[in-house]
Amino acid sequence: MGRKIKIVADDKIPFLKGVLDELVDMKYYPGAQITKENLKAADALITRTRTICNAELLEDSSVKLITTATIGTDHIDINYCDSKGIVWKNAPGCNSSSVQQYVASALLQVAINRKLKLSEMTIGVVGVGNVGGKVAKLARALQMNVLLNDPPRARSEGDDGFVSLDKIIEKSDIITFHVPLNRDGEYKTLHLADEAFFKKFNSQKIILNTSRGPVIETNALKNAIRQKKIPATVLDVWEKEPEIDLELLELVDIATPHIAGYSMDGKANGTAVCINEIVKFFNLKMENDWYPHQMPQPAGATILHVNCEGKSKEEILHEIINSTHNIMEDHQRLVNSPETFEKQRGDYPVRREFPLYSVHLKNPEEHIVNTLQQLGFKLFRS
Repeated sequence: MGRKIKIVADDKIPFLKGVLDELVDMKYYPGAQITKENLKAADALITRTRTICNAELLEDSSVKLITTATIGTDHIDINYCDSKGIVWKNAPGCNSSSVQQYVASALLQVAINRKLKLSEMTIGVVGVGNVGGKVAKLARALQMNVLLNDPPRARSEGDDGFVSLDKIIEKSDIITFHVPLNRDGEYKTLHLADEAFFKKFNSQKIILNTSRGPVIETNALKNAIRQKKIPATVLDVWEKEPEIDLELLELVDIATPHIAGYSMDGKANGTAVCINEIVKFFNLKMENDWYPHQMPQPAGATILHVNCEGKSKEEILHEIINSTHNIMEDHQRLVNSPETFEKQRGDYPVRREFPLYSVHLKNPEEHIVNTLQQLGFKLFRS
């Protein structure tokens, strides 16, 4: 009998432990602590963003396949892997609905705090892949005016429907980033929002970043906030995380520890992609299209009762969406203990996405019903 296939995995990937263990030799380590030594006899690596998969880690290893339970691949040196014949697979779109939920919670929290009517505002979505597309759908459901910027898509599909970054800056009240981290090349996004970017602001703009921290240059952002160019800032991602800039932490309105995509549904989707790619690649004898049989339930109620009478659209939607994801609890944990950034990610509470929730509405107007239906809630009216 030949030796068992050996797989090294990040020990924080949910639902993974026990799934493959009878079929292969599984070894689990903290993602940031996976070493060259761990991978010497490994056939595959299951990872997240904290394991930097480059020549330094992979040279002289026997790794044939890397699967990452994330949409991003900036932690994988793709050119190196391709040159060495190492197959890599990511999980595009796995947490797009989770980020949509996070952005919904953030927008409505900012709207309540600042007494804004979102339907009277223009949002610029920078990066319109799986995540940006879901955020654009959310914004349209909120009856916002939506501008889209995505140069790679504009080049391949034509300019129709897309605008330049300068047009986003000129016309938007809110700018939200959903781009991959490209450190160089024609579509470089490293420090996409730098001093020159913020200098072009002709009016105040709310900023959200749930993509990658280095997409926004930290000092430029701090200066723009101090200069009152940005009335509200929402950051889920940070340069040099988990060692985040404490001065910036004090300046932003909503600060969270890179958890926008951390719904249980998003995590399950990412893990499922990894497991199914492993099964297919190594021809393992187990079920096709694996997915967790049971999903944890959130601490709060999943049946919501809301009386719409006398409330604004923002107040109604905030009440409902806040019941599925209270973003200010995430914010408060990070503000109280920024040094436990990684622990907060590892111990993140169970968050489930909109389709799990049933909403019983009393006295709703039709536009509220339409918005909630578009977001995937189960609705009942009385």
